[in-house]
Amino acid sequence: MLSKLEDIYKRWKDIETQMNAPETISNMKLFIKLNKDYKDLQPIIDAYLEYSNILQNLESTKEILQKEKDDEFRQMAKEELTDLNQRKIIIEEDIRLMLIPADPQDGKNAVMEIRAGTGGDEASIFAGDLFRLYSKYCENKKWKLEIIDIQEGTVGGFKEIIFNVNGEGVYGQLKYESGVHRVQRVPKTETQGRLHTSAASVVVLPEADEFDVDVKPADIKKETFCSSGPGGQSVNTTYSAVRLTHIPTNIVASCQDQKSQIKNYDKALSVLRTRIFELEYKKYLNEISSKRKTMVSTGDRSAKIRTYNWPQGRVTDHRIGLTLYNLQSIINGEIQELIDALQLAENAERLKQAVS
Repeated sequence: MLSKLEDIYKRWKDIETQMNAPETISNMKLFIKLNKDYKDLQPIIDAYLEYSNILQNLESTKEILQKEKDDEFRQMAKEELTDLNQRKIIIEEDIRLMLIPADPQDGKNAVMEIRAGTGGDEASIFAGDLFRLYSKYCENKKWKLEIIDIQEGTVGGFKEIIFNVNGEGVYGQLKYESGVHRVQRVPKTETQGRLHTSAASVVVLPEADEFDVDVKPADIKKETFCSSGPGGQSVNTTYSAVRLTHIPTNIVASCQDQKSQIKNYDKALSVLRTRIFELEYKKYLNEISSKRKTMVSTGDRSAKIRTYNWPQGRVTDHRIGLTLYNLQSIINGEIQELIDALQLAENAERLKQAVS
């Protein structure tokens, strides 16, 4: 383990040297990438330096015990040795987890898509509930949420809504939400009071940047149209909405949230780049989903991951068999307990794979 840490430390120092080189300072894209790599390595470097310090103190404390004759000093050294050994065990466990290759996309922003599934109007209403859930969760996390595109439901909610979430480590938290969410409740429109089951699908993708996907302008077909969603006086009067088609893959992305055609173009391009990147990224997801039950949803969008049962006030995550009886809190955006449990399960699986 120590040799691995020393190699990482050497790489970290090399990146630091590169960042200070004149050719890097004049290349902003390269500097941004190196700076991100440098910051990503910082936690394990801090752990390595602390671990090295503990090992050095252990050696010096053992030497004191071998040479020291004074009983009081020997007792102090024994207590110090016990404390150092306990700290060594704790930090070794932390480092083992850090050394397991993480999803390289975890630190990125996310693009989320919520679509109404089976269940008619009730599915659209539920899609709206899920959007409010994530809106409140993002607000609590101080993340910025930007709507890209909306197709409203006929009686409320959304047939589809696409939005960006920007912040620190967004994708690493929200990726567990990908999959089919099922709701069981009595619809307001149901006069017989019968329990109705409907569903909505959630897709969470890491936002691709220019380093991930090179989209050539010549490969993009641009169309403009009048916005049909919220947007004030410009709605249905100016051609501000943008639809982009990537000709080689036939992937389409559109945005009509902004009054400015330029802003809509930039947002649509970001979604288009992310969807193109998804083609390659999905291979990685399929590979890990066969090994980790917590990630099966991102490898297979049709997988049912969670059920929200209104009459019993419970929420069940089917990947890890966790049931919580605080549905109202969860619908109000308090999903951190679910995400933490999924992260814990995934880390346990990753650690098991690393030692097997």
